[in-house]
Amino acid sequence: MAPQLPPQHPLQHSSTTHAGGHGSATPAHHQHAHPPKGLMRWLLTTNHKEIGTLYLIFSLTMFFIGGIFALVVRAELFQPGLQLVQPEFFNQMTTMHGLIMVFAAVMPAFTGLANWMIPLQIGAPDMALPRLNNFSFWLLPVAFTLLLSTLFMPGGGPNFGWTFYAPLSTTYAPPSTTFFILALHIAGISSILGAINIIATILNMRAPGMRMMDMPLFVWTWLITAFLLIAVMPVLAGVITMMLMDINFRTSFFDASGGGDPVLFQHLFWFFGHPEVYIMILPAFGIVSAIIPTFARKRLFGYASMVYATGAIALLSFLVWAHHMFVVGLPLAAELFFMYTTMLIAVPTGVKVFNWVTTLFRGSISFEPPMLFALAFVVLFTIGGFSGLMLAIAPADFQYHDTYFVVAHFHYVLVPGAIFAIMAGVYYWLPKWTGHYPNERLAQCHFWCSIIGVNLTFFPMHFAGLAGMPRRIPDYALQFADFNLLSSIGAFFFGFSQLLFVLVVVLCVRGGKKAPAKAWEGAEDLEWSVPSPAPLHTFETPPVFHRQQAHD
Repeated sequence: MAPQLPPQHPLQHSSTTHAGGHGSATPAHHQHAHPPKGLMRWLLTTNHKEIGTLYLIFSLTMFFIGGIFALVVRAELFQPGLQLVQPEFFNQMTTMHGLIMVFAAVMPAFTGLANWMIPLQIGAPDMALPRLNNFSFWLLPVAFTLLLSTLFMPGGGPNFGWTFYAPLSTTYAPPSTTFFILALHIAGISSILGAINIIATILNMRAPGMRMMDMPLFVWTWLITAFLLIAVMPVLAGVITMMLMDINFRTSFFDASGGGDPVLFQHLFWFFGHPEVYIMILPAFGIVSAIIPTFARKRLFGYASMVYATGAIALLSFLVWAHHMFVVGLPLAAELFFMYTTMLIAVPTGVKVFNWVTTLFRGSISFEPPMLFALAFVVLFTIGGFSGLMLAIAPADFQYHDTYFVVAHFHYVLVPGAIFAIMAGVYYWLPKWTGHYPNERLAQCHFWCSIIGVNLTFFPMHFAGLAGMPRRIPDYALQFADFNLLSSIGAFFFGFSQLLFVLVVVLCVRGGKKAPAKAWEGAEDLEWSVPSPAPLHTFETPPVFHRQQAHD
């Protein structure tokens, strides 16, 4: 039996939970003093909904900036020969595109969704540490303004790839690299503080009666992601501090002439970098695990196995880092170990795909925009997973390594993976945020343009890579011209399609068809019990859970 509020409390509400963390409750609302108006309201806010909105607006802005950098790259590669930019600037564009998309677009978008939705999904009035929440957001605009400013410094911005391998990033780097290191430190502090806040909120502020195994999958995936962030961000901080010492204080961590080892950099970077890939995809699993049951009108199949699979992925992500390094001359035993662990991590990921497909099986499915993006996520992310299995085979990877096949693989994981999931989540929760449904026709147009654009951009890269086209080059041999022509057309089509997404969101904020508290017929999680739009302050009296049936 769930714990009760004291009987004298006038604002007690009850709800019923089902296996898999579904429930509903009617929250209480108190009258609040009006917050400050204008700019100061947003600078000083400690409300989780407003901070979530700030994260999402920042992420969308950086998504377009990173996208512009990508279009510079694709415009240069539209034809063979040097067309538009110098090779040095081309390298800066490839580097900045990767850095911005990973650290400033995808990660803050998921953090924004976490800020908005986790308190609503667990019945908490706010995040556990609201002032820290504000601080960790405002570190991000500082960090990425600093990073973007390096493009205007003498010698230009980072030009050594988003993985910033030493000695390219130390001995041969432009002077602005020190500012790039500072920007990453600030962004890393923001991530760690945000992760601490999320863990404290989930472990301490769940509604009375809500067990861990009653939480929605989105909350679970973020809890595990937050622990991953705390584990790996200090590794990134350590490796960029060693870079800083090599550049400015003549140490030789990564300089072979001074007794260091450039391969040490790769070990440290990828020990951070591979869990980082899962930091960018686990919350996507949580979003899709909320949307598919809603629009299939069925409970999520195998809730407990989904939770355990998420934990298994997180643990295994620490054991696969050197699959990025098969060509550096690892001992045979190490190559075999990392080959087998990389294949093993496909098993819990396959469990998730199986559970989503089984949830869909014989469901009463409807194809609203969130569901379209979620289904595209499942299909296209799985394609990215299959090419990942190809890359896991060490002798085959010798051929694929540093070709466009690798570019195709990780873009299938991160664009239809992370970014489609973010868009699915935005369309899914927009009625809760704004009180209006997004324009369905425009949203469907955005979906079909995006899915055509994504496949036209990245699928030809598989063939270019298998034919031997190296990545990160501004010019290429004539036999790759047709593949690059298709990819560049697809990239511009996909990029400009995202203006439709902005239009849908703006129109939804301004008005549209009114949404009730339970905006989607099959939605059963706790956030659908508060009014739409969600009031600024919710769940000030915690909803109390009464459990009718045991968890499966």
